[in-house]
Amino acid sequence: MARRFDLSPATWRARAIRYVAIYLALALLLVGARYLTQDVRKTLLDARDREAVLTTQRDDLELRVQALNGAPRIREWALQNGMRPFAEAPKTVQDLTALPAPAPAPARTTLEVTTAWK
Repeated sequence: MARRFDLSPATWRARAIRYVAIYLALALLLVGARYLTQDVRKTLLDARDREAVLTTQRDDLELRVQALNGAPRIREWALQNGMRPFAEAPKTVQDLTALPAPAPAPARTTLEVTTAWK
């Protein structure tokens, strides 16, 4: 038995009302979502500005640390604490020829490989 489609005006009116109700529900949902997220853009812009300020502060602090740990500063600290530059320190000289030369390592001509399966 073939099924016939109902093409009466009442059916079309019910479908139209249903589609309009769905459209209004979706529109209401989208407007509600926009209302609830209206401050997200402002918050993101503020976070970006804070990130830029913090990045600048980090770079400034990094430069200060590099300046405090630089070679002239370390040299000044060392001299203040009684250390002497290597060029001014007394040096002793000793002849190293008395040490015996190390024995040459034996040459290996074979290669052993062990394979372990797990």
